Amino acid sequence: MSEYNVAVVGATGAVGEEMRRVLEQRDFPVKDIRLLASERSAGRRLTFKRVGIAVKELTKDSFKGIDIALFSAGGSISKEFAPIAAEAGAVVIDNSSAFRMDKNVPLVVPEVNPEDVQEHSGIIANPNCSTIQMVVALKPIHDISPIKRIVVSTYQAVSGTGKKATEELREQSRAVVADGSMKVEVYPHQIAFNLLPHIDIFLDNGYTREEMKMVSETRKIMHAPEMKITATCVRVPVFVSHSEAVNIETEKKIPLSRVREALEKAPGVEVIDNLEENLYPLPIEAEGQDECYVGRIREDESIENGINLWVVSDNLRKGAALNAVQIAELLVS
Repeated sequence: MSEYNVAVVGATGAVGEEMRRVLEQRDFPVKDIRLLASERSAGRRLTFKRVGIAVKELTKDSFKGIDIALFSAGGSISKEFAPIAAEAGAVVIDNSSAFRMDKNVPLVVPEVNPEDVQEHSGIIANPNCSTIQMVVALKPIHDISPIKRIVVSTYQAVSGTGKKATEELREQSRAVVADGSMKVEVYPHQIAFNLLPHIDIFLDNGYTREEMKMVSETRKIMHAPEMKITATCVRVPVFVSHSEAVNIETEKKIPLSRVREALEKAPGVEVIDNLEENLYPLPIEAEGQDECYVGRIREDESIENGINLWVVSDNLRKGAALNAVQIAELLVS
């Protein structure tokens, strides 16, 4: 088997760390791994397959000899360094939003549109975490009868914002229990024991950028430019795993038994839906797992061809690191 030189950009961040774990757990054929981060993180030692590796500062010369570069360091870093990496001969798999809607850059979820990988010109975009888990769950239904409309409400974990947000939730929760002083720094309001209907910046249309990402990215991934989609994205006091209430309308009515059967057979999906035993997907049980969990499968009785789903997945794994590594697996298969 061929082996590949892999770089992880943003290696010390939450997603970068998860990328390293996923590469190791899935036994990706790594010949050499280069861990890259900012100047302040350079010199830190991280482990890969029980070997300590020093983090190096990201520079324009970081990609010599690299075959695959996994980026998770933010849009500005990707815009500057992804073209440099591609020019050096690496295939970039970018976790930021920098290239997602570029018509010349494929936006890929391997369970949904693996064929799009072949269209890359050096850069492949990894979709938004909330988009990924939704389209994985919807693809098997869309294949039976095209989906006309999606109404989705998300309940997104703080780890989607980063390590500082995770620590803020932990500290605020302690403060609430101890009736102590409260620091509010990462989010505009307290997140502990609270909900914030506000992820990313607000746009002129009243939606947030996160909500519009779900709209535009879903259309691109599913090759359905006319699909009607509306989203409300909410930050919740959960550490890891995003949850989504997804309502869809299909062109033709699909028997619920066929919906369930399609989901049970779909790659990357696990159905947990036993109401008699109170079994349905939970974020704490999705943490650390690869699957997109689907439950609460039921007809929307207010419209003729409506279906409701509850979808939960680990946002750091399938929502980011795992999907990126799966794209890399497609490239080398």
